[in-house]
Amino acid sequence: MHAKWYLFGENMKCRHALCVILFLMYFSSFAKDYNILDYGAVPDGKTVNTLFIQSAIDRAHEEGGGRVIVPSGRFISGSIVLKSGVELHLKSKAVLLGSVDHSHYITLNRWKALVMADGANDIAITGKGTIDGQGAQLALNIDSLFYAGEIDSSDYIFREKRPYVTVRPQIIEFMNCRNIRVTDVTIKNAASWVQTYEICRNLIIDNIRVESDTYWNNDGIDILDCRNVRITNCYINSSDDGICLKSEEWDLTEFCDSIYIANCTIRSSGCAIKLGTSSVSQIKNVVIKNIKVFDTYRSAIAIESVQGGIIENVMIENIKAVNTGNAIFIRIGKIRKAKRPGILRNVTIKNIKVKVPFKHPDYAYEIRGPELPYFHNVFPSSITGLQGYNIENLTLENIKIIYPGRGSKAYANMPVYRLDDVPELENHYPEFSMFGELPSWGFYVRHVDGLTMKNIKLKIKKPDYRPAMVFDDVQNLTIESMRIYGDNKADSIVLKDVENSNIH
Repeated sequence: MHAKWYLFGENMKCRHALCVILFLMYFSSFAKDYNILDYGAVPDGKTVNTLFIQSAIDRAHEEGGGRVIVPSGRFISGSIVLKSGVELHLKSKAVLLGSVDHSHYITLNRWKALVMADGANDIAITGKGTIDGQGAQLALNIDSLFYAGEIDSSDYIFREKRPYVTVRPQIIEFMNCRNIRVTDVTIKNAASWVQTYEICRNLIIDNIRVESDTYWNNDGIDILDCRNVRITNCYINSSDDGICLKSEEWDLTEFCDSIYIANCTIRSSGCAIKLGTSSVSQIKNVVIKNIKVFDTYRSAIAIESVQGGIIENVMIENIKAVNTGNAIFIRIGKIRKAKRPGILRNVTIKNIKVKVPFKHPDYAYEIRGPELPYFHNVFPSSITGLQGYNIENLTLENIKIIYPGRGSKAYANMPVYRLDDVPELENHYPEFSMFGELPSWGFYVRHVDGLTMKNIKLKIKKPDYRPAMVFDDVQNLTIESMRIYGDNKADSIVLKDVENSNIH
């Protein structure tokens, strides 16, 4: 297992290094710049410059490619469409401001966005400048349109009192594109997902900063059915999932493949790193390493195969998370009218250290995670398949998780003699809190075939009424070097319907 992953990781690094070199060679050949000021743009923070910026992009494309320069100043714009061979370059004091007028945005094949591309090759967004979606005001303006009768009720979430994510413009949406670079820029204040790349090939995102604790559904980076993706050296502060890999192609011809994510820092009121929830086709051959996580509401690592697709061949290593609500959440489910449960197999997670707090970790956020409608103690990490649909071939190695403890059966109670009462919930949206109170404080594992746990350290700071670990309906379980601190109960590990176990 480990030798195979080492070779896979090294081959992926070589492949992506070659992509970087080729991209840089291609874009360095563009000698001509197209300054948007020369096309009528006005940097006063008032004038809507959509047509002027688009004119510069169109000219660069028509003349074989080049850099469209956004100079110092504040430039308001609605939707602009990048075309093949064009690099949008923002100077260090340049600010591209999204219009707060909903009518200034268009759709191509999917949702609305500020910077868009569809079917373009060799495109880029670069520079030390900022793209500011002004998302809070834009979203509130859209919200007011519903009450004015200008947005259909089908586009509005009445329970949450806000427009659907699909109605609110993103900042970046690239679809069906090839050879993409997004480097160095700051992207902030989205009304919806911050940036989406769907059915793209050869994508490099490097050294960008995302600051979007602005409105609901502010995913930092969403990768949908893309191949050959490299995300490195990024800082993500988002009021939903930080970096999310998804698959939404129902014809199953497109999928996520060869994804490399490294050296990033993430703060999120969702999950820091998430594979799924959208998992229709495949997400495979993924390497994630050297990630720092802090002040994150949900899971540091979430892997969710819940729409009939396949998640496989995943290596996650060197993750350090502090003040994070949950360490590891791995789930098979069957949601959104999927015909069958998902498949989840061949995953290695190693060199992980997580500190779970007693209080809400995202209390300082503007857009905080939702309160739960029931009482519960601190949730453990959970690894749960479905009956007859096991998670397969999972390795956890060099894992240290520190919990606050304080689990009280008087506050919420799920004793081990009631393990059958833990619901399956195959059709429920996957979250680490989905089952309610769980019967262990460290790990809860159910419906798994092939689990190896090596050098696992679990610690609670104060007593908890629950055992450290529960294994229910698990086959081929190996535990090597398990240490539990702060819990002196004799039955700290509970096994139920476990076959072929080797614990030492």
